[in-house]
Amino acid sequence: MTRTVKEGTIFTIPERCRKCYTCVRTCPAKAIRVVDGQAKVIDDRCIGCGNCVRVCSRKAKQVLDSTAYCKMLLSREEPVAAIVAPSAAAEFHEFDRKQFVGMLLKLGFDRVNEVAFGADLVAKKYRELLQHNATGQSYIATTCPAIINFVEHYHPSLLPSLAPLVSPMVATARVVREICGPDIKIVFIGPCTAKKCEGFDANLEGEVNCVLTFVELRQMFAESNIDPQSVEQVDFAPPWGGTGSLFPVGGGLLQAANITEDLISDDVIAINDRRHFVEALKSFEDGTLKTRLLEILACEGCIMGAGMSNDAASQFSRRHRIGRYTRKRLDKMDLPRWQEDIERFSKLDFSRKYQARDQRQENPDNEVIKMIMAEMGKFYKEDELNCGACGYDTCREHALAIFHNLAESEMCLPYTIGELEKAVGELEHSNKKLSNIQEALMHAERLASMGQLAAGIAHEINNPLGVILMYAHLMQDACQEGTRAKEDASVIASQADRCKKIVAGLLNFARENKVLKVPTDMNTLVNDSLKLVQIPYDVKVAVVKCENNPVAEVDGDQVIQVLTNIISNALAAMESDGMLEITVLGSEDKVKIAVKDNGKGIPKENMNRVFEPFFTTKQLGKGTGLGLAVTYGIVKMHSGDIKVESNADPTQGPTGTTFTVTLPRHANKDSSSNHFIS
Repeated sequence: MTRTVKEGTIFTIPERCRKCYTCVRTCPAKAIRVVDGQAKVIDDRCIGCGNCVRVCSRKAKQVLDSTAYCKMLLSREEPVAAIVAPSAAAEFHEFDRKQFVGMLLKLGFDRVNEVAFGADLVAKKYRELLQHNATGQSYIATTCPAIINFVEHYHPSLLPSLAPLVSPMVATARVVREICGPDIKIVFIGPCTAKKCEGFDANLEGEVNCVLTFVELRQMFAESNIDPQSVEQVDFAPPWGGTGSLFPVGGGLLQAANITEDLISDDVIAINDRRHFVEALKSFEDGTLKTRLLEILACEGCIMGAGMSNDAASQFSRRHRIGRYTRKRLDKMDLPRWQEDIERFSKLDFSRKYQARDQRQENPDNEVIKMIMAEMGKFYKEDELNCGACGYDTCREHALAIFHNLAESEMCLPYTIGELEKAVGELEHSNKKLSNIQEALMHAERLASMGQLAAGIAHEINNPLGVILMYAHLMQDACQEGTRAKEDASVIASQADRCKKIVAGLLNFARENKVLKVPTDMNTLVNDSLKLVQIPYDVKVAVVKCENNPVAEVDGDQVIQVLTNIISNALAAMESDGMLEITVLGSEDKVKIAVKDNGKGIPKENMNRVFEPFFTTKQLGKGTGLGLAVTYGIVKMHSGDIKVESNADPTQGPTGTTFTVTLPRHANKDSSSNHFIS
């Protein structure tokens, strides 16, 4: 059999593959390499068992299609024989045996033989092998090509233990060539994807020309529009099989060879399980499993092979179909002729050789494994969850696969969830930071608009206001004391003075002067600020000074204005038994001044408006609402920050407010000439 494509027997369709790692989990040879989340089959390591094909619900794993090559063989003049695996009784149960053979002949095959006869011959050879085993040699049955591949790849020291006998497929092919001559082409039709690997085996070159799975045969039937009701009904070509029809079922070889599996002596052990066969071979190699014959399959029997179509039938249902078919065949069996055929063809050579194709990988020392596991957040034994989500039974096996470039750290579900939670946390932090910046920008934009408006208004009304104030004072001086005119002039003068203060506040809010930063003792600024405000007798003041380098480069006069504004508001918010705390803190690059009072606090609904111009909770005539707006502007001109924390609800704890002003210790060269409103 010659390869017609470059791909391996089993390959991946990338666009269908998802990060489920089911194929990794079910691959006994760990022949799946995960790269960028894509699970790719490594052809050199693959044993062709087809477990990955069987479990992939998205059909991302595909088997090499041999239908085109088979059609090419059928189109030639040379005769072509189909040899059919006995598991066909479980696959094509809807057809009568003769009807099924007629469909194959209609497809273009010249003869159809059943592999069950080859299985009978192989069973006889196994019985003779054990009967004439004078040396006590232990053997591994070689009816399953996936097991042969696994031994050649991963247990080459067990090659001498492989029974030197061909499979029923090859035995049947040799019988057909003995009957029809060496020129006949032979196509094997069966349930096993590993049979394609056996067809490519260099030690069996030319035995079988093509291998079709049952899925591929159904495809060819459909493409050729073959009607099972209209075909001529023909039986299999002789020689016919007997109990060899049981080979597709686990332990079928033993029954066909009349070999008993004795649980007491353990002379013969039958295993047909994906996981257990790997453990069995390890135990066989290290000597803990001692038996004369280990009959072993890489799956739950050929009736569950990856080349079977998925008709949703259970393993037990398929097993029942095989048993029913075998009973019918044995009931009508021509025993003398069968014995004659067995004796005749037993003289053929059914021996074969094996070749080591070592795929074992040298494992690193324990320190390297620890480093790989540490990268996945597994530092201690209890961190090794061994959950199997990555496709490997243990975390250490996963780490080894990463070392051998077969797996990725992201395959570890707990690690991926941890990284995702970390990323979500970072995004949440960034989002919060961005939200704060956005809010600050919106606030600055509002202040800039109001500042420009305020500056324009202040400039326009400042001069006429000065004239009004001057004439009001002249009128006041010209009027006699005690007269109504004198009182009216006094009201005009006082209200004009008040307007002038408001205009001055607007100009301060929209100030255009530069910040002159010089090294200044912040402790001294706090003391100077307290001297400029009138402290009520029932308010206690506590100042915590910065003992470690209280000097910062600031505009002292403007910082005093900041502090007096905040202190004045704090005093206004406190009633009797007030407590004012001022704390100065210093770090390497910043200085903080916190002003805390135990006043009535700021309601939550007002917290976002405290720095807005003209917003005030004081009574009419008690404040302009520009103090904190000006304070905010001065702090921003210093490239600093101001924050407020407050509680106005006594049920939530002590009421009060804390303003914290943070200023850089060293002046920014570009900030001294820039106004906070641009």
